[in-house]
Amino acid sequence: SMGWTGSQRTWARYEVLCLILAGLATPLVVSVHSIVSMDFATSVIPGWHTTIFPPYFVVGAVFSGFGMVMTLMLITREVMGWKEYITNNHLEAMCKVLLATGSIVGFAYLTEFFMAWYSSNEYEVFAFVNRATGPYAWAYWTMMSCNLIAPQLFWFKKVRTSVPTLFVLSIIVNIGMWFERFVIIVTS
Repeated sequence: SMGWTGSQRTWARYEVLCLILAGLATPLVVSVHSIVSMDFATSVIPGWHTTIFPPYFVVGAVFSGFGMVMTLMLITREVMGWKEYITNNHLEAMCKVLLATGSIVGFAYLTEFFMAWYSSNEYEVFAFVNRATGPYAWAYWTMMSCNLIAPQLFWFKKVRTSVPTLFVLSIIVNIGMWFERFVIIVTS
C-alpha cells in the first residue's frame, strides 16, 4: 500500500468489497432457491414431487438472472455509450453462461419427463404428459422453445456478436423463465 495513489487504494477496496459481496451472495442464492424448491419437492402433488428441483431451481435462477442482466446491460451499454467498458468479449462470455445454464435447465426438463416415466406412477406420468399435450401445452412449448431451443443459438459466434440478436434472445429467456414458473404452478 506504500506509494499508492488515492484511486489505486479506492480500486483495491472496491475489488475486496466485490469479493466479499460475491461470497455472501452466492450462498444466499443457493440457499434461497434450494429451500423454495424443497417446499415444492416435499409435497405429494404430481409434477412437484421431484428431487431434481433444488439444482434445477438454482441453475434456473442463474439462467434467468443472466437473461435479465443481459437485457438491462445492453440497454445501459447503448444509452450511456459504454461500449468501451462493456465489450463484445463481455457479451460473448455472458452468452456462454446463458448457453450452459439454458442447456442444464433443458436437461432438467427432460430428466423430469424421464423420472415421471421411470417411476411408473400413473399420476406423475399424467402430469407430465398433460403438460406437453394438454390444455396448457402452448405454455409448455413456449417454455421449452424459449429456455432450451433459443439459447442453442449461442453456439454461433455470429449470434454472440450481434447486439440486436442478443437483446431479442435475452427477452426470450426472460419470457421463457416466466412461463417455467407458470407451467410448474398451473399444470401441477
